[in-house]
Formats: sequence, structure tokens, C-alpha cells
Amino acid sequence: MNVTGIYAIAPSILAIGEEFTLKFKILTTPYVAGWACWIKPPEFKGPFNQSPRGIMYLDNVYNGELGEIEIDIDGNRMKFSDYQGVYAGDTRKFGTVGGLRFESAGIKFIKILHPDTGITAISNPIIVKEKVGNRIYWGDLHSQTFFTDGLRCPEELFTFARDEAFLDFFSVSDHSEWITDRQWEYFCGVANDFNKDGRFVTLVAQEWTNHKSGHRNIYFPGGSGRILRAGDDDINAVYGVARKYGALVIPHHSANKAMGVKWNLSHDPQVEKLVEIYSIWGSSECDAHIGNTRPIRVLGGEQKGQHVIDALNMGYKFGFVGGGDIHDGRPGDELHTLQETTADYKNLYRQGITAVKSESLTRRAIFNALSEKKCYATSNIRAIFDFSINGVDYGGVLDDDRRLCFFLSGISEVPFEKLTIISDGKVYRVFDIKRNQFKIEFEQNYSGEKYFYARVERTDQEIAWLSPIWVNG
Repeated sequence: MNVTGIYAIAPSILAIGEEFTLKFKILTTPYVAGWACWIKPPEFKGPFNQSPRGIMYLDNVYNGELGEIEIDIDGNRMKFSDYQGVYAGDTRKFGTVGGLRFESAGIKFIKILHPDTGITAISNPIIVKEKVGNRIYWGDLHSQTFFTDGLRCPEELFTFARDEAFLDFFSVSDHSEWITDRQWEYFCGVANDFNKDGRFVTLVAQEWTNHKSGHRNIYFPGGSGRILRAGDDDINAVYGVARKYGALVIPHHSANKAMGVKWNLSHDPQVEKLVEIYSIWGSSECDAHIGNTRPIRVLGGEQKGQHVIDALNMGYKFGFVGGGDIHDGRPGDELHTLQETTADYKNLYRQGITAVKSESLTRRAIFNALSEKKCYATSNIRAIFDFSINGVDYGGVLDDDRRLCFFLSGISEVPFEKLTIISDGKVYRVFDIKRNQFKIEFEQNYSGEKYFYARVERTDQEIAWLSPIWVNG
């Protein structure tokens, strides 16, 4: 077992002098883990951790001897060797360094060096401000358990999302058709047990699986909600329950021919405010000729007319989220693409995650920010973006359309390749970037456009989709 890399995460937005915690893990070549619960730290190789899809649970955290590593924070270097595991008796090499501060404003990156191998890592970008309003939080809203067609139980998934993927919010949204009423109570209870304001936010959720109307995930604002099953409840029942509870309904993998969404069959704008534009299945954004580099390649491929851009052209005001829809037991840090046990898994991609702009890390604040479309999707990268027109941010509606003043900015640890602005189903502007920071400002006469959104691509082919801004022209 050799050290192959380091994965390090810090908060995206901080104030000068604000204490924060750096989290990281030392990586090794992925390996199939064993399973021996209660005897030693849980491992995962058994009948409940080999999915019906033929995949096994993989781990990639180094578990050997490891000396000191060096951490560089704004030019100040420190040594660290106090590694901790996630479970009792876990000797895998995770690091948590608290009490850190930045003493000046600006764009920051934290560097970590393993001297014995020369392996270095750079954290996600961090913006340090004199005064902080909204912050950026990161989460995965879509995951399956071994109760259906995934791996691991809910407690294990919540723990992984929080302590191994270093996510800020997470929800298990398993196939409700396979879950009994009593199991649904348990799912809600586990989500509520893990919800801790200021540390880790969870949402009670489920997946309603109907191949005619298209799959929908339902996210409740509180600690419970009614379970919905496609065999008993049609799409109108889904919308009715969502309205009753104030829940959000999110369609996903809409462009897929076998399990996608026919937009003209059903839509309720009161509760259907977001769309999962990207997940392991691929991007449902648009056709390849408009720029989709990750089209859905499984279960018959894509169906024209079912992309997200088609819904936007129909007047649906969707904000964008990225989801995992993972089945490999690793929400927020997937390894399923390394397994080639089935034809489907050979043709899947990295998972997606969602960035939420919120005033605080609480269930109410995260849910409200999602409801207000203050979010964007990425292919599991934590690049920071701003996008506004005439001062109206992504997810908003612009009333003053006399002249359009665009502002877009981005920061990443990996250089960006290009930025594409799409409007009314067509490419509007393209900017070549070729650096890891950009700020773009331009003005344009208004010509009757109904919406604008942005797609940003990095040099490593990872992608982000910034939620639209609509124009009331």
C-alpha cells in the first residue's frame, strides 16, 4: 500500500481572523474492503455490500505507516502527524486541523506536502473577506442504500458524506417503492439524528421511480413527510404531497431514453423549482452539438426533447443541482468508475455535487436557499462562481432589461478552459480562459431573451453549470 495523493477541504468563504478547520485524507490505490462489523472498524465485503449492479465497496484511504506531513497556510508552515480514523479503532489516515485563521483578505489555497514521497496537494479555493454575508456550502442530494440497489446502510452513508467526503449537507433519497412504512420512519429518524446545525445538514428525502412520468426526488423541509410510491401514487399525488408539506420535487437524468422525463406530461412550478442537471449518468443539459461533453450513454442513451434546455425553452424556471445518484456507498467521493463489472458502470461518469449560497449551515437555511434557486451544479469540484446580470444573481428574475450588464467570476485550484453562456437554447457568448481565476464583465443590448445560464469547463474536463437568470421582458 503506497501513498498516491492527498485530498484536502477547507470552507469556501471565510472572514479575516475567523477560525476554521482543515480536513484531509491520505489516499492510496483503491481496494475492495472487507466487512467485519462490531469486531473491528466496519469494513464492507459481504452480501449487503455487493450491489445488485455487481459493484463492490472500494476504499482508498491509506492505512499504513506515515510520518509527518507539512501544511502551508498563507506562507506559515506547520507539521502534522496526529492522524485519526472515522470509526473507533480506525487507523486510516485522516487529518483534522482546527483553530486555523487567515489574517488577510484575498483568494487562498492551502498546500499539503508529504515529504517522504514528494506528493503535494492543493485545497479547494478559499475566499477570505473582511465581512462575510452568504457562504458557499457543498452537498450531495441523491444517494441509494443497500435497502434498494446501492451499498451500505443509511448510517454509513451519512457518516461517509460527513467524515470522508467532507460534505456540508447530504440526503439519502432511496427508491421509495422498495421501502416499507416502518423503514421510512427509520430513514427519517437517521436523517434527523445526523442533522446538526452549523456542522452537517441533512434533508429527509425519497425517490419516486416512474418510467412514464420520469423519476422525481422529493425533499421535505422538516423532519418527516409522507412516503410516495409510484405503484400507488401518480405524479399529481407527488405534487399534492409536496405542496402540503412545502417540499421540493426534483426530476433527474431527464434526457435518458429509458428513465427520463417527458416535459410535456407534467410540471408543477410551485414545487418543481430545480432539476438535477448532472449525475453519474451524465449531463442532461443539452445535445452534444450545443456542447454536452458527457451525454448519457446507458439504457438506450438520450432522447431528443428531454434535455434540461428543452424544459427551459418551454418556460420552466429550473435552478440547477448536481447529484450523485451513486450506488457504490461513497456519497460525495465516488469510486464506481473504477469498476467494470457491468456494461452500465463502464459508461458512467464522476458524480455531481451542489453548491448552495446560504447565510448559514442549518436545515432551514439550506432548504430555503435551494427553494430560491441560489445554487449551482458541478461534476464534483468545489470551484467558486458568481454570475449576475444587472445585479441579479443566478436563480433570480430580472425586471430591468433596458441594457444587460453581465458579471461572471470563477476561482479554482485547476485552470479553467472556457466559459459558455447559453440563452434561449443557443450559445450566446464563449470566452476562452486558460487560467484558474477569471472575472468577466460586459454589456449587451437586450434582444428579447428569456433566460441566460453559464457552463464553465476546466482543463481537466470537469464542469460546472450556473443556474439561470430569467428576464421578464
